[in-house]
Amino acid sequence: MPELTEKLEHLVAIPSIAFPGYPEDRVREACDYIAAQLREAGVPEVRTLDLPDTAPIVVGEIPAPEGAPTVLLYAHYDVQPSGDETSWDTPPFTPTTVDGAVYGRGAADCKANVVAHLGALKAFDGRPPVGVKIVIEGQEEYGSAFDDYPPENPELFRADAILVCDTGNIRAGTPTLTTALRGVADVFVEVRTLKAPVHSGQFGGAAPDALLALTRALSTLHDEDGNVAVEGLRRDAWEGANYTDEEFAEITGMEPGMPLIGSGPVGERLWYGPAVTVIGLDAPPVDTAASAVVPYARAYLNVRVHPEQDAAEGQRAVVEHLRKARPFGIDLKVTGGDTGSGFAARTDGPAYAAMSRAMETAWGEETVDMAMGGSIPLTTSLARANPGAEVLMLGAEDGKCGLHGFNERVLLSELENTALAEAEFLRLFAETRR
Repeated sequence: MPELTEKLEHLVAIPSIAFPGYPEDRVREACDYIAAQLREAGVPEVRTLDLPDTAPIVVGEIPAPEGAPTVLLYAHYDVQPSGDETSWDTPPFTPTTVDGAVYGRGAADCKANVVAHLGALKAFDGRPPVGVKIVIEGQEEYGSAFDDYPPENPELFRADAILVCDTGNIRAGTPTLTTALRGVADVFVEVRTLKAPVHSGQFGGAAPDALLALTRALSTLHDEDGNVAVEGLRRDAWEGANYTDEEFAEITGMEPGMPLIGSGPVGERLWYGPAVTVIGLDAPPVDTAASAVVPYARAYLNVRVHPEQDAAEGQRAVVEHLRKARPFGIDLKVTGGDTGSGFAARTDGPAYAAMSRAMETAWGEETVDMAMGGSIPLTTSLARANPGAEVLMLGAEDGKCGLHGFNERVLLSELENTALAEAEFLRLFAETRR
């Protein structure tokens, strides 16, 4: 662990932000460091995959022993921008250890998982009992052409099991496999009612108010409890692990006394049901507003779809619902944007069984299932390249790690157990072919 901790701190200190406008040489620095560490861990074939308009991808391979299965290990080395650095308790790119946790941007998402892969490989001195393929991506946070690459070049990613290490545990100390990801779709709604603003005193009350019409239509997307009320969006019962209401309130930073929206188990609302969120609104700002009827307004909706429902189908359901709304008899212009597929993993195969046992060994607790409300596009892409492979989603993150936020951190105990579980999985999965 001292060695793995040192490697994590080294990586966190590199601001590998692959967003436009940030230094590309720091991204390449992280890439080169990881490639060198994989070689040191015994991976004989390490190279970078350079695609147009994306950061380099580190790929490596350890050939499988005779008759052994092959496991693909995935993580990413790029990170989110740090945001306002004055909001951090410690500098985001100065790794700081406090109470058994390493703080810094990317410590949890996803550099700890890169280091866990290194730890698992070193546990076997670079000679694991299975074949290993390694894919460490460099532009996951911003998105890139690599999302579509694996199905077009499946031989590079051929494996019997795929470990997507970009998730984590529902809470620290509870080993958790993520078994589903919701799909995502964008919807845009706009309304124009007048050629220009008109005096609200002279004409308000009869002149069609675009902002009022828009907010009226948006209010029809949910029922009185906050459940999504769009016909055709799928929601099923969730039987895996759940957050308590209190736990969820703490994780999300809810104001005291603030209720959750919707009804039913929290996990069902987050992972096995839809969500419609207004993430942007074009309207006059309050500070400079005039006493006038608003002639034009627009909203940007982010729609999350059940893991097994087609995201485009979910998008169409929301578009159709809003077009039918016609608030005060006013037609809305509703258009669809990008979509991303969800994913549901198999839970009845030998890899799932081996990983459940391995995680129980590492943590000393029963392994539970959870899902994610977010999406990991490459998961679906890797699955399409490997139709027969089992996909296992796990990692060193936990519900309070603060990924994408200020004061991101990873618990060293979670990093240690992730590396142990991965090493134990490689041993157990090898035995499935004996």
